[in-house]
Amino acid sequence: MSLPLMKNYINGEWVESNSTTMGDVWNPAQGEKIAQVAYGTSEDVDKAVKAAKDAYWEWRTTPPLTRARYLFRLKDAFEENFEEIARVLTSEQGKCIDEARGEVRRMIENVEHATGVTTLMTGYTLEDIAKDIDCMGHRQPLGVFAAIVPYNFPGMVAWWFLPYAIVCGNTFIVKPSEQVPMTQTKIFEIIDEIGFPEGVVNMVHGSRDVVNGLLDHPDIEGISFVGSTPTAKYIYQRCGETGKRVQALGGAKNIVAVMPDAELEAAMPSMITSFYGCTGQRCLSGSVLVPVGDIADELIDKFTSAAKVMKVGSGLDEQSGMGPLATAAHKEKVLGYIEKGIEEGADLVMDGRDFKVDEYPNGFFVGPTLFDNVKPDMTIAKEEIFGPVVSVVRAKDLDEVINLINTRGFANAACIYTNDGATAREFKYRVIPSMVGINIGIAAPMSFFPFGGSGSSMFGDTKANGQEIFKFFNDTKVFIQRCFYSQQGRPTRGS
Repeated sequence: MSLPLMKNYINGEWVESNSTTMGDVWNPAQGEKIAQVAYGTSEDVDKAVKAAKDAYWEWRTTPPLTRARYLFRLKDAFEENFEEIARVLTSEQGKCIDEARGEVRRMIENVEHATGVTTLMTGYTLEDIAKDIDCMGHRQPLGVFAAIVPYNFPGMVAWWFLPYAIVCGNTFIVKPSEQVPMTQTKIFEIIDEIGFPEGVVNMVHGSRDVVNGLLDHPDIEGISFVGSTPTAKYIYQRCGETGKRVQALGGAKNIVAVMPDAELEAAMPSMITSFYGCTGQRCLSGSVLVPVGDIADELIDKFTSAAKVMKVGSGLDEQSGMGPLATAAHKEKVLGYIEKGIEEGADLVMDGRDFKVDEYPNGFFVGPTLFDNVKPDMTIAKEEIFGPVVSVVRAKDLDEVINLINTRGFANAACIYTNDGATAREFKYRVIPSMVGINIGIAAPMSFFPFGGSGSSMFGDTKANGQEIFKFFNDTKVFIQRCFYSQQGRPTRGS
């Protein structure tokens, strides 16, 4: 039986790539192939860029409110297809269906936020900067932009960028992860029904050749990327060489601190979700659990008890609390980190290596895993694992926690559980990460606040979402205007 082939969407049409190199798309719970995708070429990129460039001027001169009305229609269409998008997402990525629904909801929230363009794109004016001279700043779109998005959030991440770019008057190209191309394909089927002008939104499937084609293309003004830190750094450098605007969001090693006064019973649901949600495959996953003082043993006992009752299985099972890893290759990588933790002398308290789901013997499952007595210089305490592996690093006080966070290199997110207001303020005041949670686990900002880290978790200075994103997709053009009056001079009020 032949598998469905994912096509590119260019200039309002579904087109096949001329590439002969194909990749397989897997259902990670079943361990079965469910589709194929062509690894596109630079020729595919050229076609998409030409379509986007040709569409730009007419779209740029379309009033912002008219552009926003397309998004209003798209929001309604996403709502109508909400469950179908979520189920396609789970089928190819593996995350639990409620997590997929949450991802689709965040996607829709970004569309909603982008419709505020008539306020958020507004410029500014100052009269009389000098005698008879006024100054105005207008925000204007730039041209063609592109997003290179990861496998862990195949629906949402592209929509941290796409709606803002197009509502500002730019045109856009999405490069989905070749591992999970079906979700964006479903989304673009919905886009096609909305009837955007041809070339305004485009999608090109592929791998390295497509990425480099986008980075090097002279007609692309800017790139938005989310993925690993090494790739983010590469994209940042490459865009610097080619003069492109760039947002390059990288990896993370998020620390969750638990103070002696923390309410453990109340904290446990959000704590478990922080570490094991999406099977640990997200840049806002907890990775290092830091109990402070004498709370460590009680915390580990409650944490492991909660983790052991969590059901691991197919993401489409409504009862599952954790699904499989996205690919067989990534499963092997995570297992390698567990072996490394044992080799370096950490205490393996929960071992997920041989975890089996009877209904899905071929699935890419790793069970909840926890190491205790991890030292800060161990590999599992320093490197991004991107899986359900928790490292417990014990600390004596808040200063030790903050030092641990601020010396990791990664600076995406951090969180603390405490009942003391002064402790909470000191924590959020001093830690370097850009997203900080207090008693809620690792925090995920909503669309109207910025998303992105600092340090080696972020390359570039404009984060996703929020008001800042409108600056990334616009240039502020300044007009300085003098008025010459007649010999009678400047008129007075009422004259």
